Amino acid sequence: MTPRVTASQIHVLLVDDHRTMLWGLEKLVESQRPYMVVVGKATSSAEAIAMVDRVHPDVILLDIDLGGHSGIDAIPALVRSKAKVVLLTEQRHSQSYDAAVLAGARGIVYKEEPPETILKAIDKVNAGEVWLDRVATGRILSELQHRGHAARPDADWADMAGLTVRERELIEELLRDPSANYGRIAAKLHISEHTVRNHLTSIYSKLGLQNRLELFLVASKALRRSVDVLMVVFSTILIALSGD
Repeated sequence: MTPRVTASQIHVLLVDDHRTMLWGLEKLVESQRPYMVVVGKATSSAEAIAMVDRVHPDVILLDIDLGGHSGIDAIPALVRSKAKVVLLTEQRHSQSYDAAVLAGARGIVYKEEPPETILKAIDKVNAGEVWLDRVATGRILSELQHRGHAARPDADWADMAGLTVRERELIEELLRDPSANYGRIAAKLHISEHTVRNHLTSIYSKLGLQNRLELFLVASKALRRSVDVLMVVFSTILIALSGD
């Protein structure tokens, strides 16, 4: 399955200590030109961190095991560049996944999954979604909820004064319909899907958030709305896993 083409090219940085794996991933991503392009390759976390400010990736595909060193340790430094991290792994250690997501990773992909899954994960994560399975989501749900509240414990609507009127309208629409995909939100607000994505990116930046899950948690508290968090989480996962 080929991701849909948009006007914006996705710049991808590949990080893996196995050069054969790097070669294969490069061929896979480059097969999506002009929609996706590899802007750099690194074989260690130190090399990747040194490279991000030079190549400005949108998405970093990061191997969890880098020559005996955990790629998770590099995530906080990598996401400071505003790039979005997708963890690539052949392991199935739940604690590692939890640590990666809480460190700022937007998605986790198993190496044995079809190539199309890796491409779709890059596409969705670049668009601001998360790419996690339901089991992983259930494990980290309570921690995400705690993090969302703790990040802005005294938040209220006045704290969001930096948001534009349209950005506030978008947040209101997300709270009204957590299962809405970009197309449905765009139709209700009479704007394009591309504009919806741009607004979400701006909102995340202004509020210091990582993803749509945290936005739901923080906005619902700030606006004193009752939100079924479990429903929000699974709606977000379904949107990320769908072909939309």
